[in-house]
Amino acid sequence: MAFAASIPTFTAGMVLSLSLIMAIGPQNAHVLRMGLQRQHVWLTVAVCAVADVLLIALGVLGLAQLGGLSDKMHGAIVGAGVLFLLVYGWQAAQRCARPVANVVPGAGESAKGESAPGEPAPAAGPKPLTARQAVASALAFSWLNPHAWLDTAVLIGTASLAYGTPGNAVFGAGAATGSLVWFAVLGVAVFWMGRRLSSLKLWRAIDGLVALMMWGTALWLLAGLF
Repeated sequence: MAFAASIPTFTAGMVLSLSLIMAIGPQNAHVLRMGLQRQHVWLTVAVCAVADVLLIALGVLGLAQLGGLSDKMHGAIVGAGVLFLLVYGWQAAQRCARPVANVVPGAGESAKGESAPGEPAPAAGPKPLTARQAVASALAFSWLNPHAWLDTAVLIGTASLAYGTPGNAVFGAGAATGSLVWFAVLGVAVFWMGRRLSSLKLWRAIDGLVALMMWGTALWLLAGLF
């Protein structure tokens, strides 16, 4: 019974995590870039996934230690998270409506490496990175990215407060699972699809889905205040 009761909480954490991490930000763009360049794809995916899990744990467990937040303070924090989701969803919707060809290096190039009509000629291939450089780059895009801290350590941690203890841990486990699933899927996608991921149609579809998930999560959080 306890396990069955925790499934909705676990699922809520996973959905929130996926809705946040699917946004085409610096971290995902870096993974895609490494995939397009065929450089340390799985190492980059692993580092980004572990970095996200650590940030989620910090947010969920750290905010849980604060405890005793007043209703007004909790409402203000959740309200700020809702505002962020609405704005982030709007930005994704704008990118869907008006895609930019240079979101990820390689966009706008043909499968043969030639530039598409009206696009500048592609630059020469990048210098190969060592494994240590690949790890450092992945950590930089994960931990030096303010959006990553806001998404995971702050927003997910704040949302977990609604489930109390030990529900917050179950919520955090769901969020961590969502992060692992996303990076695993992203790694497989860039490994097998290669330069086809530079298609603007695919980016538009991803951004459209992100916008819907962001707005849906914002409504869900907002409903929890009433």
